[in-house]
Amino acid sequence: MKTTAKITRDSLMTLEAYSKYRKENKPAIIAHRKLRSVCLGEHINLQFESETSIRYQIQEMLRVEKIFEEEGIEQEIEAYAPLVPDGTNWKGTLMLEYPDISERKRELARLIGVEDHMFIEVEGHGRVYAIADEDMDRENDEKTSAVHFVRFELDPAMCAAVKAGAGVKLGCDHTHYPAHVNIPAETLASLASDLR
Repeated sequence: MKTTAKITRDSLMTLEAYSKYRKENKPAIIAHRKLRSVCLGEHINLQFESETSIRYQIQEMLRVEKIFEEEGIEQEIEAYAPLVPDGTNWKGTLMLEYPDISERKRELARLIGVEDHMFIEVEGHGRVYAIADEDMDRENDEKTSAVHFVRFELDPAMCAAVKAGAGVKLGCDHTHYPAHVNIPAETLASLASDLR
């Protein structure tokens, strides 16, 4: 898969080329996504996105929807490209995972605003809270969504600390979901490569 700083229509594969690529490379893409996935407690999973994961997502949408016309391709790029980190941040897909439907309904009602309580904390620096759902509001007065899109903006000192090997904690300080976890070293190494 051709990776560039920017995902454009010209940098994407045709449906035929992607079909071939997908057969050979799906395990590597799955491994990449797994590496960049951090579980926080039992029910929150944060998938830190990358140019590779978003390019794959766009190619998958084009494949599934059989989109090959210019306008449709541009719409998919427009929808997903903003999730690619741009050198001073980490962006991710926040998923609240409750397999049981009645438990999910109850917990999504209790967890209104959870996306605004997500934070990262670079060793030696203060917490950085998520900027959530910039594309649209994903909750209402009755419940939050099971999926949110978040961005963590890091200042230059934080970026330098991460690149120098500082530890990073992912956490949530929502009343009904207090949790934190140290981001594993191999995941952090991948995330550090997103920063300039």
